[in-house]
Amino acid sequence: MSRQIDRLLTVAEAAERLGTTERFPRRLIEERRITFVRLGRKVRIPESALNDFIAAGLVHPITTRRRAA
Repeated sequence: MSRQIDRLLTVAEAAERLGTTERFPRRLIEERRITFVRLGRKVRIPESALNDFIAAGLVHPITTRRRAA
């Protein structure tokens, strides 16, 4: 069984991808709102977990029909 291994992002890389400072991903980790991997004292965020977090916040536009005047 072949399993694809996720790329592990540093907090700085995750912050850059989210367009924020490092404080935001660190808060997500502290509050356990995102999956992360602890490697000794270092923390990494799997790329798929970041993609899932972004997808969970996706808001679709509301489409309305305009009435003919």
